[in-house]
Amino acid sequence: METSRQNKESWNSGAYQAWINRFGHPAEAAMKIKHDPKKRIGKALDFFGDVKDKKIANLLGSNGNKAVALALLGANVTVVDFSSENEKYALEIADAAGVPIQYVLSDVLELPAEMLTGGFDIVYMEHGILHYFMDLEALFKVVHALLHPGGVLVLQDFHPVTTKLISSRGTTANIRKHKVTGDYFDTSLEEKEISFSKFVNDSGQTQKVLIRNWTLGEIVTSIASSRLCIKVLEELPNQSSDVFDKGIPKTFTIVAEKL
Repeated sequence: METSRQNKESWNSGAYQAWINRFGHPAEAAMKIKHDPKKRIGKALDFFGDVKDKKIANLLGSNGNKAVALALLGANVTVVDFSSENEKYALEIADAAGVPIQYVLSDVLELPAEMLTGGFDIVYMEHGILHYFMDLEALFKVVHALLHPGGVLVLQDFHPVTTKLISSRGTTANIRKHKVTGDYFDTSLEEKEISFSKFVNDSGQTQKVLIRNWTLGEIVTSIASSRLCIKVLEELPNQSSDVFDKGIPKTFTIVAEKL
């Protein structure tokens, strides 16, 4: 509970301005998303199929960029996130884009019972989410409760090899240097700068969050233990370059179905 409280306070201190610095004012951000909403979602769409009229729960959907893109493609999207600053930015983007999204301001593990009735076709979670949870089985039990039979979880996140084991820095002759500096099996909590910190003007103060990085085995086991059938486990290198990080898994995607 103390970890959740600290993370919630950090995500409610400066996020709105950070997103303006990163994406522009909501009207600007909306215009960019409307130009090519499929690009904003990226490879996850391969696993969604046609999203028109589908009910999608975007857990920890943050600033709403992905949710608005999905809404523009015809989906009925509900974001769950505990940051009121994220909510403000997301709803303003949606309004500027002319699409509705629902935003539930809540800790994912404290959702109201009326949401946990199997009403969603897809639960979508993407990049930098799992490390905020100290109990993955509790998270995936919520995912199970959100989905109807045949519904799917689409989870994209950073690969544990890069978050737990290898550090990378600099480039020499277009090659990034890697070192094994971590302990893949370390279970301790880490205090780190919040992800939007690089988009905040330097004020001398940095928001900190507590995270728990998980192994791929822990993630897969927690999903399977929550009665979700894993259909896809795809590991990918860095998609932003065909040179840097070659041969190193950078992200992964899991697709799991509620039977």
